[in-house]
Amino acid sequence: MRGSGTTDTRMGAARAALWLVAAVLAIRQAAAVLRQPPGERLTDLETWIGAGGVLHVKGSLYDADKFTGTPFAGLVLKPLTRSAEQSLGVAWTFGTLLLVVGIGLLVARALPGPVSRRSGLLAAPIAICLLMLSLPVRNSFYLGQTSIIPVLLVLLGAFAARGERSCGVLIGIGAALQPTVLLFAPLFWFTGRRRAAVTSAGTFAALSVLAWAALPGDSWTYWVHHVAGAGLGARPDSLANQSLHGALLRSGLQGPLEIALFLALAAAVCFFGLRRAVRHAQDGQLLLAVALTGCVAVAVSPTAWQHQLLWVLLAVVGRVGKRASDRMLWPVLIVLAMTLPGKMLLPNMAVLYPVRDNVLLIAAVAAACAVPFLPRTSPYFRSPVPTQYALPVPARWRQVPLLPFWRRVISRPNLLLELLVIRVGYSVYSHIRAAATGGVTAAEEHGRQIVAAEQALGIDIEHWINHAVVKVKWAEAFFNFYYTSFHFVVPLSILGVLYVRRPADYRWARASLAFATLLALLGFWLYPLAPPRLMPGMEFIDTVHGPQDLANPDYGAMTAVTNQYAAMPSLHFGWSLWCGLIVLVLAPKLWMKALGLLHPLFTVCAIVATANHWVLDAAGGAAVVGAGFGLAYVLAGRRQLRLPGSGLPHAREDVAGQAETTVPATPK
Repeated sequence: MRGSGTTDTRMGAARAALWLVAAVLAIRQAAAVLRQPPGERLTDLETWIGAGGVLHVKGSLYDADKFTGTPFAGLVLKPLTRSAEQSLGVAWTFGTLLLVVGIGLLVARALPGPVSRRSGLLAAPIAICLLMLSLPVRNSFYLGQTSIIPVLLVLLGAFAARGERSCGVLIGIGAALQPTVLLFAPLFWFTGRRRAAVTSAGTFAALSVLAWAALPGDSWTYWVHHVAGAGLGARPDSLANQSLHGALLRSGLQGPLEIALFLALAAAVCFFGLRRAVRHAQDGQLLLAVALTGCVAVAVSPTAWQHQLLWVLLAVVGRVGKRASDRMLWPVLIVLAMTLPGKMLLPNMAVLYPVRDNVLLIAAVAAACAVPFLPRTSPYFRSPVPTQYALPVPARWRQVPLLPFWRRVISRPNLLLELLVIRVGYSVYSHIRAAATGGVTAAEEHGRQIVAAEQALGIDIEHWINHAVVKVKWAEAFFNFYYTSFHFVVPLSILGVLYVRRPADYRWARASLAFATLLALLGFWLYPLAPPRLMPGMEFIDTVHGPQDLANPDYGAMTAVTNQYAAMPSLHFGWSLWCGLIVLVLAPKLWMKALGLLHPLFTVCAIVATANHWVLDAAGGAAVVGAGFGLAYVLAGRRQLRLPGSGLPHAREDVAGQAETTVPATPK
């Protein structure tokens, strides 16, 4: 009973914390919109109902090429044209907040069972947080779009409406606002809810006829001239159009060939996607079926703007993977794709542009047609193959407190998930590093402070080394090459070898490197520092980039993507020192250990000789690396692991009678 009370207390605290985060995100989102001047917020809504909006202009809704909704949407918005802009903006913003909360509550209620007690308690605040962070919701807030309303109508119809007729009416209204929502009618038809399917089609037809009677010219323009709105608004080949039609146009296809290919692909996606959705609905996973149908609608729509892609996020409820270590891959992929721009998910390489530019479309098509979601009848649906954890090893010195924050995993992590997290982590690091600018004046003042400190310590050797190396051309060429070539290659190579050969050590090493990098970001933010090559009047020679105008230095593409004043601590040296220590600890041969230690030695010579860092920058890099290893020790325990003894040779019984073996971090 005491243990149960402790668990309930922790669960309540976690739930309260998540609801607090959701509230903070909601307040922040509303404040970000309302702080904008009236002419700069809710821009799409203003183009509809503002003082000079489309609905105030006599003639067609589509004459100004700004309104992209259905004629029925225009008919609904007509009464709002006389509303005051200020009051409508505030009401629209808070109304959108309520819609997002409603979707989150419905999603939490509709999770496919069986659902654990913890999932049931935490699902609603987690869903609302993810919705608030997603690109579709953020765009809807900023633009004042109505794209959240059809999603809410479908969820209400599927999970809250009483009776099939009410369900069909809600789906039909959603389809009148967003025509591809009509694809939910086949889903209901083939899952036995035929009255709902017929009612939804009838409601959609009735509302469209009503709009045609009231706005015949606009209806002709939308349904016939533009074929369900295709080509209205922004360019259909823009990156914002995440549909098959937009992707084909971006690939260079045009004319009848593009239309024929689009229709063929759309038919295939509809067939396979709706068939899979029906199968999962019959399996008892109706929320997943609704999400897959929405993904089909995204792919086959002529124009699927970013604010209309909320369906893709709902696909996060599907369970993928037989092993527990693989279970998080699909949710992480979807959450990252729905919250971050494509350029943060993939490197800036031309060969990856087709994938980077169509990340959301690829996620929608994959969810609809390819991802192997587990059925509820699978034995792995509730009980995946468990992850093997190591037992904690007692501290060598009892007086040093250990606070193991996570359990140590013995097996290697999912490779795709690991690569994605590393890529996103580095993107976030690059953005924070670039944003951590304190001004040139402060950076130069800090540079003079560093020079004074080094003079007091007698280690101000940068100027002498820099000029001495310049006089020896082969040394200058070597250090320039070393500085520009091995900063990323060596750490990634070491991580790759550890991942393949020593997975448990890989996790320990990766954690220490991540901690060191995070600590370095604090240094960049709090103490911007000009490197020697950017210090005026000190006559340092920039051997890598050549002579520079210090008032406006230019390093090519690197000028725009990196902060030149993020010098303290030096991660060039810090990462190289991490590499040397990892090789020293883990390499089996003495010559390997000696070779590993040469890397930080050459790196510290290179950063000083090329005038890219001060000596104290290297000391700062060593400090954050030491702190990184220390944090890994405090939070996760010693590197050495104690494995469960079942099935291991030479197991011994401990005091408690449990067989266990103390071994290095990597199992044999």
